[in-house]
Amino acid sequence: MFLSDISIKRPVLATVMSLVIVLLGLVGYTSLSVREYPNVDEPVITVTTSYSGANAQIMESQVTKPLEDSLAGIEGIKFINSTSREGVSLINVAFVQSRDPDDAAAEVRDKVSRARGALPDDVDEPIIAKVEADSSPIIWLVMSSDNLSAAQLSDLADRYVQDRIQTVEGVAEVTLFGVRKYAMRVWLDPLKLAAYQLTPEDISTVLQSQNVDIPSGRVEGATREFTVQSNTDLNTAEDFRNMVVATRNGAQIKLSDVATVNVGVADDTTSFRFNGVQTVALGVVKQAVANPLEISDGIKAVLPGIQTSLPQGVKLEIGYDSSVFIDVSIENVFHTLIEAVALVVLVILVFLRSFRATLIPLVTIPVSLIGTFFLMQMLGFSINTLTLLSLVLAIGLVVDDAIVVLENIFRHIENGMKPMDAAFKGSREIAFPVIAMTLTLAAVYVPIAFMEGRTGKLFTEFALSLASAVIISGFVALTLSPMMSARLLNKDVGHGKWAKKIEHYITKMERGYTNLLDRVLNVRWIVVPVLAVLGLGIWLTYSNLKSELSPLEDRGVVFTVIIGPEGATNNYMNAYGPMLEKAIEGVPGVRSFGYVIGLGSGRLPLSNQGFGFVRLQDWAERDLKSSDVAGMLFPKLMGIPGFLAIPITPQSLGASGNAKAIEIVLKDSREYSDIAVDMDKLMGKIAANPQLTGAENDLKINTPQIRVQLDRAKLADLGISAREAGRAIELLLAGRQVTRFKYNGEQYDVVLQTNDDQRVDASDLAQIPLRTAAGTMIPLANVVKLETTVAPRDLNRFDRTRAVTVSSNVAQGYSVSEGLEYIEQAIRESFPATTMIDYKGQTREFKESSSSMMVTFALAILFIFLVLAAQFESFVDPIIILFTVPLTMLGALLALWLTGNTLNIYSQIGLITLVGLITKHGILLVEFANEAEMQGKTKFEAIREAAALRVRPILMTTGAMVLGAVPLALASGAGAESRQQLGWVITGGMTFGTLLTLFVLPVIYTYLHRTPKKEEV
Repeated sequence: MFLSDISIKRPVLATVMSLVIVLLGLVGYTSLSVREYPNVDEPVITVTTSYSGANAQIMESQVTKPLEDSLAGIEGIKFINSTSREGVSLINVAFVQSRDPDDAAAEVRDKVSRARGALPDDVDEPIIAKVEADSSPIIWLVMSSDNLSAAQLSDLADRYVQDRIQTVEGVAEVTLFGVRKYAMRVWLDPLKLAAYQLTPEDISTVLQSQNVDIPSGRVEGATREFTVQSNTDLNTAEDFRNMVVATRNGAQIKLSDVATVNVGVADDTTSFRFNGVQTVALGVVKQAVANPLEISDGIKAVLPGIQTSLPQGVKLEIGYDSSVFIDVSIENVFHTLIEAVALVVLVILVFLRSFRATLIPLVTIPVSLIGTFFLMQMLGFSINTLTLLSLVLAIGLVVDDAIVVLENIFRHIENGMKPMDAAFKGSREIAFPVIAMTLTLAAVYVPIAFMEGRTGKLFTEFALSLASAVIISGFVALTLSPMMSARLLNKDVGHGKWAKKIEHYITKMERGYTNLLDRVLNVRWIVVPVLAVLGLGIWLTYSNLKSELSPLEDRGVVFTVIIGPEGATNNYMNAYGPMLEKAIEGVPGVRSFGYVIGLGSGRLPLSNQGFGFVRLQDWAERDLKSSDVAGMLFPKLMGIPGFLAIPITPQSLGASGNAKAIEIVLKDSREYSDIAVDMDKLMGKIAANPQLTGAENDLKINTPQIRVQLDRAKLADLGISAREAGRAIELLLAGRQVTRFKYNGEQYDVVLQTNDDQRVDASDLAQIPLRTAAGTMIPLANVVKLETTVAPRDLNRFDRTRAVTVSSNVAQGYSVSEGLEYIEQAIRESFPATTMIDYKGQTREFKESSSSMMVTFALAILFIFLVLAAQFESFVDPIIILFTVPLTMLGALLALWLTGNTLNIYSQIGLITLVGLITKHGILLVEFANEAEMQGKTKFEAIREAAALRVRPILMTTGAMVLGAVPLALASGAGAESRQQLGWVITGGMTFGTLLTLFVLPVIYTYLHRTPKKEEV
């Protein structure tokens, strides 16, 4: 071949070509970013709208639905889901992966601004952010102090920390937890208001008119100029207390006469505790497509500067950082890479019996792997867990071609040829099989690169990185390897004392194989029932394997979801906090823990809910996995009376921290009350399955509510508008911000509300004063009817249809596919046929990847068939070669089943990889057999000779591939669960498949191969 010949003749040129590949690879490596996974996150834009005092029904009909209708026309939307809760509407707009997040956000802003006129007048301006509303913080920063109050600590976090963290690249928002923000609290007394003939709206109006900050201009004389400052605002509690709110009979009524005024906190309904101490936390939420590692590095860079600006005694530390797992996981893959290289070198050394000969294929490893970085950089890839896994697998692959070239050249040298002549002849003989093997293995990944959906895009970098390494290795095998063989090999290579002993055993093994193959060929009919048994074995093993999207990885943390009775207050929830802390402290492997009370999904206020994290010790410091710790926590937390605390092991593949393994969306256009009846039936059936844990749904129609029914006839008689009545209720109960004041150089809210002890039950609500048209005061009870009832906490929609999400985790040993099948059947039994089923989170990805992976597998085989047909100029020989595929599939499936692993995205990618790997053996056998036939031998003689000649390189390449994958199969530490899947598939598939291929393929060849006619030869 021209490429090999010129490399042998011009060794400097061959060396330079490889050095250029290495140099380009090093340049590419320096510009590659480091991530956990490829950047395939779908852009998600969140629209958050606040409307103080509005219940969930009003939020759904007057805010959420108009906004959804406006947003629906945007191009590239994948789905829209929303939550309407008291006072807040959250809309998540998920776009297809190809949509630019900045363009998507701009179009969302445009659509929201157009819909603004359809919203209520008093609604706050919608806030648009490039983040998913339910996304969990990736980093928790904890501020603590021994000498500052909670309000002072919160003020420091707000002034000096939050904004500086917010400026770090990739941060979407920084949420304060357990914050006590300063506010001027005006606690109104309804009875005193009535006595002075005042209403809450009177106080609100006076505050807004008396507390103003108006620029006053300047005074200009002939020679001098003065700026004028008018002190028209109020800034101290005393200023507010002395403010005149009305005059009655010539006497001034001050605010202090009808209210208690003090500088307090705007909200104390949330609290955060870290390691049993009340603190303030800052949760860092990343943008939808941001890199957690870069965010973590950015925060660590600014933390020292922030710490120095804080007062003495204030400590700012990282309570939990999700990027630690990413860092350790990538470091472990690098270690696996080194282990794989060592084992592959050992295999080559044993078979070649010479350090000098081993150097030839060994050089291929750094050239191919480093050169791959350049192609990765050109394709816009990153260094991540998946691309590094592809490089680990590539170690065994890239030496294959060099081994085949080296072995063929060395065989001619041992037969008496000079090294230079052997290099020319041997490389020419093997050039076609090397090209065929390289193209075949590269072709198997083409379908993966074009898979749709997030999971398909996730593995595009894996597939193309591995294909790049294989293509480079093929080039090196045809250039550098022949050149080095011509100059490093001679008859004395591999003939030392220990080398001869190894050669004796290898030769003995080859003789044993050829003798056994002769026996098999004599009774070749037996292969037909053997193949039938193997096919049955594949079907049985496959059907008994459990399936899931991704194995549950030990990410070094266990999250907790805390749920109290509907209507429970923050005081109620905090009373059980010490029990929660005591339960966590007693569990081994726990390093630290923190939790927030008073927040629910979307990080929105919800007094009866909370969530937290349990950070575990480093992986090297504990024997327990995170799932084991969660299992130990479960009975302890479930034993706490008064509320429900559920430990959750976070899902893999970039899922949200509080996401569960199964998330099914039921879309139903009926009333929520009717949906709730069927939902109770469904939850009863799910509860009957002990393998489904932590099951819940987001339709809660049990929130205590006092319904106020206005008597509009009485209101009309008394000259009171419905707006006046509703406004009075809102001002006294909702804690409305009516104006602002300056304090310590910052502006804070002035909050109007009635005293806590005067809004305890419905009778307090009845005392709210109203003014009639005649000027007399009446209590609210005179014009309303109060009814205690229950109402929905959240009203959810999916794709603009009313929806309920059912979520659940699965017990250890129970697969996602089994749980999904059980719940889907229960839904069909509990809901009418008009109810539509959709999916969220990892369940949606599982469904998409399961359907597309089978198509991808079929396409991979078709691509290989077409490539082989073109190379062999035959449609029959590729079929012979592809008979090796089911042989290796059985070995891979058995390895998964015996080790307790599952069919998941990693093992499926491994199965596709095996298709390309095992066909390399078939290519070698068929190509050499064809050449032998062209020299006049019969089919039986040709395939027997080819098998005898190629058994050594086949075993050598198999050994390199299998031992290269062993570190993956036996991996431990961060992210080991995913690497193990890939390792066992390659190890089991290649070992079992190679052993069967050496006997089955020769028999298939004798049955199917068409001997060319003499004139064709």
